[in-house]
Amino acid sequence: MASLKDLRNRIASVKSTQKITKAMQMVAAAKLRRAEEAAQAARPYSDRMATVLANIAGAVEGDGPPLMVGNGKDDVHLLVVCTADRGLCGGFNSSIVKLARAHQRELEAAGKTVKFMVVGKKGWDQMRRDLSSKVIERTDLREAKRVGFEHAEAIGQTIIDLFEKGEFDVCSVFYSAFQNVVTQIPTRQQVIPASVDTSAADSTSTIYEYEPEPGEILEDLIPRNIKVQILHALLENAASEQGARMSAMDNATRNAGDMIDRLSVSYNRQRQAQITTELVEIISGAEAL
Repeated sequence: MASLKDLRNRIASVKSTQKITKAMQMVAAAKLRRAEEAAQAARPYSDRMATVLANIAGAVEGDGPPLMVGNGKDDVHLLVVCTADRGLCGGFNSSIVKLARAHQRELEAAGKTVKFMVVGKKGWDQMRRDLSSKVIERTDLREAKRVGFEHAEAIGQTIIDLFEKGEFDVCSVFYSAFQNVVTQIPTRQQVIPASVDTSAADSTSTIYEYEPEPGEILEDLIPRNIKVQILHALLENAASEQGARMSAMDNATRNAGDMIDRLSVSYNRQRQAQITTELVEIISGAEAL
C-alpha cells in the first residue's frame, strides 16, 4: 500500500497534468475556430473549380491532358497520406493511416504496386516500421504556423513531377474531413487521373466558346486543381486535428479529475486509519499505566 507521502505526490502530479491538458484544450479550441473558418472558406472555391472543370471537360473533343485521363495504365498507385505533425489528438492520425493501409491491402491483393508519400511527422512515425521501403517522398509542415496555398503548391508539384517521370499511374490522397468537434471522417480522394464529374457541369449555362482551346485550358487548370485539392485536404486536416485534440484533452482533463477524486478518497481513508491506530495506541498506553 502506498504511503501518505506517495499519495500526496501522486495527487500533486495528476493535478499538474490536469492543468496542462486543460490549457491544451483551450489552445485547441482557439485554433479550431480559425482552422474551421479556413476549411469552410476553401470549400466553395474547390466546388466551383470542379464545376468549371466539368464544363470545360464536356467541351473537349477526344482525349484530354494526361493528368485528367491518365496514362492508360493502372499498375502503380501512389497513396498520399496526410497526417498531423503533432500528437495528443486521440485517434486522428491512426484513423487516416488505417484507411490508407486498408486501401493498400486491397490494391496489393489485386496485383497492384503501391507507393506512399507521407505528409506529416506522425504518419511517418506509424508507417516507417513496416512500410518505410514503400515511402518514396516525405514532407512535414512543422515550421508552418498556418497552412497556406504555398505548402499545397509544393506538395502538388512534387506529385505532378513524379507522375511525369512515370513513377505511378494513379494517385489518391488520404485525409480527415472535418464535420464537427467530435466527428472527423477519414476520406480518400483520387486526384490523378483527375476525377471530373461531367454531371456537375452548369446545366443552366449556354454553349461557351473557349479561347484558347478547351484542351489548352485544361492543361493549365488540371495542375491547379490538383494543388487546390491538396490545399483542401490540408485545411480539412488542420480543422480535424484541432477538433480531435480538443476532444482528447477534454477527456484527459475529466479522467484526471476522476483520478484525483479516487486518490483523495484513498488518502483520506489511509490518513483516518493511521489516526485511529495512533489513538488506539495512546489509549492502550494510558490504560497500562
